Amino acid sequence: MKAIITGSGNAKEAEQQMRSFIARFEPKHQTLIRAVRKALRKRFPTAEELVYDYDKFFVIGYSPIERGSDSIVSIAAGANGVRLYFNYGPKLPDPKKILLGSGKQTRFIWLESVRVLTRPEVQALIAAVIARAKIPLRETGRGKLIIKSISAKRRPRRRP
Repeated sequence: MKAIITGSGNAKEAEQQMRSFIARFEPKHQTLIRAVRKALRKRFPTAEELVYDYDKFFVIGYSPIERGSDSIVSIAAGANGVRLYFNYGPKLPDPKKILLGSGKQTRFIWLESVRVLTRPEVQALIAAVIARAKIPLRETGRGKLIIKSISAKRRPRRRP
């Protein structure tokens, strides 16, 4: 599948594809995904917005370049809810012990509401992950929406 890049004249097509991915979720998760996306887009205006539609999960990564492994944070949504993943998670200072998971590269928090992003401990984690990024975010410009992957297999995104 060829990537759809908003900067290449396919902005409308990419946004339509994004809406179709989100529409497969329960209404409450659709609302949450849209709100978190809007907040992160505002927080990271120069980041590339990388979208992956996997068979079980939907992921939006915010990266300084078009490579997902360099994403600073990512939204991951599945039938069981929405999470915010932090790259370099095991190395981040987490005095409140809010980070979950045991991966070597990332840790996450559950997002029950977009307001979670405004909590001081979450803001501190976002600042820490930005400081640890191997490639800094551009200071000017606007990041593109890039559909990186669409799974041929489609599993339900709603709880049975």
